[in-house]
Amino acid sequence: MAATVRAAGLIIFRRFQGKPEYLLMQTSYGQHHWTPPKGHVDPGESDKVTALRETEEEAGLTAAHFKMIEDFKKVLKYNVKGRLKTVVYWLAELVDRNVAVKLSKEHQRYEWLEIDKACDIAKYVEMQEALRDADNFIKCNL
Repeated sequence: MAATVRAAGLIIFRRFQGKPEYLLMQTSYGQHHWTPPKGHVDPGESDKVTALRETEEEAGLTAAHFKMIEDFKKVLKYNVKGRLKTVVYWLAELVDRNVAVKLSKEHQRYEWLEIDKACDIAKYVEMQEALRDADNFIKCNL
């Protein structure tokens, strides 16, 4: 089997009328799927550094814009084009709910969505489970 692909990202949420809304971005390539900001881990880079870098590159959000929730980490494993892909996500809360998202060329749209709508457009089961796990964590711990 070919080498494993590793990626990392952040499940970013903001609170609106007491409920969490999740940032999902639609890719401008392939099947135009929706995911939180994430990307490939560069050689010598840690997963967490990758998650922060990719979030800034893809959404224009820096570490100053959100609070990392260190107690939540989700690892997804699935096959992409015959290769095993591992994606590590952390949870982060947007500090200022009005900060603007600035998309890179990799994405064509973004939405802030409550959990049910987020799961509706995140078509992959692994992503839906990660979002629901994050939502349960927020409701029980934050």
